[in-house]
Amino acid sequence: MKPILLIALMTVALSAQAKLPAPAPMDDAAKAKAEEAKAKAAHATKVDNYKLCKSMDVAVAHYVKTAGAKATKPSDKAPACVDPGPFTGAPAAAPATSPAKKS
Repeated sequence: MKPILLIALMTVALSAQAKLPAPAPMDDAAKAKAEEAKAKAAHATKVDNYKLCKSMDVAVAHYVKTAGAKATKPSDKAPACVDPGPFTGAPAAAPATSPAKKS
């Protein structure tokens, strides 16, 4: 009974997949919008990492302050937190050149 059910499910899945339309090609405006969204996401990740770094610095400073003589000095090997600054937009893409017309 189980093999019949498995075959039926596979048949339904394959037929549903066959009916999906092909993805439409992206025009220049959609590509630019996607690039900007990707740049915003990358910047948001940098900002999140900066905030995490600053909060870890605060936690370490609090630990060193409250632990007193028992605490060891934090190592200076950790890189300093780098502020990514405000979002400036996606890098400008090179303008698309059209092929030369033959007359």
